[in-house]
Amino acid sequence: MSDIRVGTSSWADRLLLASKWYPREANSPAGRLAYYASRFDLVEVDTSYYALPTPETTTAWADRTPPTFTFDVKAFSLFTGHPTAISALPRDLRPAGDPDSRVRRRDLPEATYDELWARFRTVLEPIATTGKLGVVLLQFPPWLRYSEAAKRRIVEVAERCRPYRVAVEFRHGSWLDPDNARYTVGFLARNDLSMVSVDMPQGHASSVPPVLIATADPAVVRFHGHSPAWGGGDKQEKFRYAYSEGELARWADRLREFARETDELHVLMNNCCGDQAPRDAARLAELLGRRPDGRYAKPRPLVSSHS
Repeated sequence: MSDIRVGTSSWADRLLLASKWYPREANSPAGRLAYYASRFDLVEVDTSYYALPTPETTTAWADRTPPTFTFDVKAFSLFTGHPTAISALPRDLRPAGDPDSRVRRRDLPEATYDELWARFRTVLEPIATTGKLGVVLLQFPPWLRYSEAAKRRIVEVAERCRPYRVAVEFRHGSWLDPDNARYTVGFLARNDLSMVSVDMPQGHASSVPPVLIATADPAVVRFHGHSPAWGGGDKQEKFRYAYSEGELARWADRLREFARETDELHVLMNNCCGDQAPRDAARLAELLGRRPDGRYAKPRPLVSSHS
């Protein structure tokens, strides 16, 4: 079986901090990260999607976590085609205009765009040099449909991330519909890109089926939950979901089987509402027989098999 790592999509989400999942003594960023890393061996950095952290910050993250800890880092929103607030750009790279207005790549000089990428790679270096960088996660918007032009765009963005490992998450069903699925899988495999498998609500344009296929190492699975508000709720409503014992048990079985196809499997709970993500991640890790230090332990028996 491959190395299975389990964690959550953020350790400093505002709602998580308010949930009191962290003990009172973990009352600083350093203390919270240390506490998190004592319970999980993987985390997804989502703050880098909203703004570039500083190299000093990522150096501190690397210094304050165990040698076997892994960070998957989400790429800055501008890089994956999302309109991005001017205020999210570094001050010296911001174009003139309302700080709250949004820009895309085409709105910036090529030199500015290149410099943003250079700074992003600088941010990754402290994590990578300590061997703690898992993948750079490219999460593309719901309007990016399957097309040859979209494939070229993905390759161009991925190449800017090299030599680091890259994972791609689609949020439009056309990529894995019956007509395109095998071409999508082949495209990702040829370009050494990990396909992010997702568990999410179905029946929406942004829905991607929970297909477990390893196109590169590591394989990545993200759990968004099944909120009925996915189609129209705000972020909190869309991701408010508690996985049942039965759901987690069935997923543990699927993940163990999937792990046979890859050298390393990253499993991330993204049902980030309060402390539900770490609660579900901890139980899933337990069902998989994982301990906080990344070693295997004998799983505890199920309390219930009901879903």
